[in-house]
Amino acid sequence: MNAKSNQNQRRFPRRAAFIIAKYTVKEGTFRDIIKNIGATGIFVRTWRGIAEGQPIELQFPVFEFENQLQVTGMVVRSNPKGFSVVFDQPIEGLICKEGHFPEIVHESNR
Repeated sequence: MNAKSNQNQRRFPRRAAFIIAKYTVKEGTFRDIIKNIGATGIFVRTWRGIAEGQPIELQFPVFEFENQLQVTGMVVRSNPKGFSVVFDQPIEGLICKEGHFPEIVHESNR
């Protein structure tokens, strides 16, 4: 296996999401939709050109709309449909237990 394929392997699974995130990068502060989420990262759908390799700060609800998580990470991949982030620290509540993904909020549930 080459180094590139090792880099793309995730430690924890992700699941589909529809959560509005506020994030700050060198390009500015924006709000866009998280399309998938896991304990160690997310994919944000956006038309904005967000540069790879930069730090990012994010705020978004995961378990309750009223409680915003604040996390930091690194933009590791970017394309015309959005960008991927790897968190500096895993979100403990999103670690799958016994093969079951914890319940998360979705904007469509408001």
